[in-house]
Amino acid sequence: MSESTELGRVLGSLGVRRGGVLMVHASLSGSGAGPELVRDELLAALGPEGTLIVPAFTPENSDTSRAHREAVAGLSEAEAAAYRGAMPPFEPDTTGCPTMGALAECVRSTPGAVRSTHPQTSFAGLGPAAGRLLRRHPMRSHLGRLSPMARLYAAGAQILLLRVGFEVCSAFHYAEYLMRPRPPRRTYRCVVNAQGNWVSYRDLSLDDSDFGEIGSRLPRELLAEAEWGAKPVVLCAMRDLVAHAKIQMSGYRRPLT
Repeated sequence: MSESTELGRVLGSLGVRRGGVLMVHASLSGSGAGPELVRDELLAALGPEGTLIVPAFTPENSDTSRAHREAVAGLSEAEAAAYRGAMPPFEPDTTGCPTMGALAECVRSTPGAVRSTHPQTSFAGLGPAAGRLLRRHPMRSHLGRLSPMARLYAAGAQILLLRVGFEVCSAFHYAEYLMRPRPPRRTYRCVVNAQGNWVSYRDLSLDDSDFGEIGSRLPRELLAEAEWGAKPVVLCAMRDLVAHAKIQMSGYRRPLT
C-alpha cells in the first residue's frame, strides 16, 4: 500500500471531519512521505469545504527564545549585537517557519495559503475558512482570546498530532489564557517592519514544559489513535483538550508573586 493510500485510510479511520477545520502538528522525518503528499491527503480527507491549519510559528524572531539562544551561542557580545541588528523583520507572505517542520512550511508556501500576522506565533491555512479564521492576530495576544486560536476553538476545530506528541500541542496554550488565577505576564521582543527594528510587547508567560504530562493524563476516550509511518497519530477535539488542560493547569500551576 502506498504512503498516500495508507495515510488516507488512517485519516478516515480516525474520523477527520469532512467540511471541518483541522489543525495539524506533524513530523514527517522518516515517514517516507513528502510534505506535498501529506498536505494533499489532509485536504482530500477534509473535502472542498474543509480547512487545513498549521502553526507557522517563528520563535527565532526573538532574543529570548531557545531558537535565538542557539543561533547566538558561541558569539561574542559584539557579534551577538551585530546579529540582532541584522535580523530581518517578520513578513507574513515570505518569512519561513523552519522550526515547525516540512508540512507547516509546505502549507505556508502553497499558492493561495493565508497566514496570520503575528511575528512570533502565526498560523497558515488552506481552505474556505482560512481567511476568516486567520484574519486578525494582534501582537499582544500570542494564542489568546484575540488570536486565531480562539476562532479555531469557536469553530470546533479538530487537532491532529501526526507522528508527534502532546509536547507540541499548541492548543494547550489557549487553556493558559482561560486559567484562573491568570498566569504571570512577561515582555517579549521581536523584529518587525524593518531590519533590526526591535519592538517590545507584553503577554502571558507561556509555558509548554508540562504539555507532555498533561497529554498523558487525558481521558483516552477523548482520543482517536492510530499509527502511520511507524509512529502514533492522534485526533481529538480542540474543545475537549482545552477543557481538560485548563482543569489540570489550574489545579497545580501557581501564579508568580
